[in-house]
Amino acid sequence: MASVLSYESLVHAVAGAVGSMTAMTVFFPLDTARLRLQGVVNVLLTTPLWVVNTRLKLQGAKFRNEDIIPTNYNGIIDAFHQIIRDEGILALWNGTFPSLLLVFNPAIQFMFYEGLKRQLLKKRMKLSSLDVFIIGAIAKAIATTVTYPLQTVQSILRFGHHRLNPENRTLGSLRNILYLLHQRVRRFGIMGLYKGLEAKLLQTVLTAALMFLVYEKLTAATFTVMGLKSARKR
Repeated sequence: MASVLSYESLVHAVAGAVGSMTAMTVFFPLDTARLRLQGVVNVLLTTPLWVVNTRLKLQGAKFRNEDIIPTNYNGIIDAFHQIIRDEGILALWNGTFPSLLLVFNPAIQFMFYEGLKRQLLKKRMKLSSLDVFIIGAIAKAIATTVTYPLQTVQSILRFGHHRLNPENRTLGSLRNILYLLHQRVRRFGIMGLYKGLEAKLLQTVLTAALMFLVYEKLTAATFTVMGLKSARKR
């Protein structure tokens, strides 16, 4: 036991810790890039499923927008077959570009959550469950509102049967995203970018608020079990 707790062992332990911290600091950008790449891969793999899912959901719906062409599919396999046959295989990735841009949604959400939490902790020692729930809901509401126009365009592109400007038929390109945003504002006004926002807020805000509440409770319980002071009291 004495040899284990010797000065030489302490030197090795400190050296190992410093080496580990240095390596982590140097390669942390690569780890961040890895996480971003995982998100990109996830979007690329799941977008075809979302495209088919969106079209099947909207099948049979009556549209007031005459630029949208109705679809007629007999299930998932038939939807895949018709899309590839009539529009080409790349049509399965309609809406990929706005989906990639929407990775900023959780970033905005956590930025506002942490900012609001720090402001509250300046005035009190500890946040109540209601405090966490409310600031979590506010943070998600802001993130959803900021990114909702992109979600609107994403849904239009996923549906696919939209008569775009004849000069550029590349669905999902930045040019067509801007074109669709412009067309929607011209036809419905600025509020046209936020049609359906109320339903989206009800869907996401309560879920996010509950998630933050559970997260804070589990984090506090973990600190208690480990006998550590919560970082929230710093």
